[in-house]
Amino acid sequence: MRELKILAVVVFFSLLVYVLVEPFAHSQMHKHVEGHNFVYTGEADIVQASKEKKETKKKFWSDVKKIASIKGDVKAGEAVFANCVACHNGANVNMGGVIPPKLDHAGSIYDKNYLIALIKDPAMASNVDHKYEDTSTHPMGSVKFTVNSDKDIADVVAYMLVHKAGEATPKEAYEEACVRCHAMRYDKLTQLGETPGFKYEKDALAHKIKVLEEQEKVKTYMGKLPPDLSMIIRARSENFLETFIENPQSQLPGTSMPRVGLSKEGYEKVKAYLTAIGDPSKPERERLGPWVIGFFIIFSILAYLWKKEKWRGHY
Repeated sequence: MRELKILAVVVFFSLLVYVLVEPFAHSQMHKHVEGHNFVYTGEADIVQASKEKKETKKKFWSDVKKIASIKGDVKAGEAVFANCVACHNGANVNMGGVIPPKLDHAGSIYDKNYLIALIKDPAMASNVDHKYEDTSTHPMGSVKFTVNSDKDIADVVAYMLVHKAGEATPKEAYEEACVRCHAMRYDKLTQLGETPGFKYEKDALAHKIKVLEEQEKVKTYMGKLPPDLSMIIRARSENFLETFIENPQSQLPGTSMPRVGLSKEGYEKVKAYLTAIGDPSKPERERLGPWVIGFFIIFSILAYLWKKEKWRGHY
């Protein structure tokens, strides 16, 4: 019985640390932020806004809600979308600090309200208007003058929700939403996309120079080079990742990282890619976990029975 008492004491204090001490320590180091399930209504932006900007944000998101209620014309939206492909064409040309993302799966990985807000005012939608005295100076600010009527916005978003809504793989979702700022060295992804194989070293060096030049441009625009995300899935909690991607200002007030507007489906795709690259052994661990626990339970029972048999008559 002595061993069982010792085991009970060890289990008790282990559970005490796991259930009470560890969560408290974690809560002090990483604050818990309530998310909004990737639904973009502007509520959080308005709450966090200064007095001077609160009314401006209220009006902006009220306009977004009004546009969202308009039934868009998909055919008319196709013509409006022609204004987008001049920049969003996958040519990897830096414009104003970053490379415009491809929109191949915009309708499936981004939220509808966010797409409307982004076209109406990119800086406000991305919640980085604090970086600009005039939000039209945002790299995408000119869109406000080329697609400026509520009907045009409703039409082009309707087009994307129908014709740019194919099933994206986790990697495609990451490439479209994140890679223009965040490299993924464990998968040979840079701000210019996937690193090709080179036959000659001089070609590899030339490509590396292009990557470094692109990183310098991103660094100038963002204030510092955004981190490589190869290990972010292990470095941060799920709550942090979800709320930070949904609204970076909720975790780092004043950050220059823009909201990217992922829908819940889009976020799950990106998270799946981050997990596949940063924690590839997770499925195997989860598969083996129950077997390992079962082994220890059976081994403990057998060890106890063996000890009881060997020490019979010695008490």
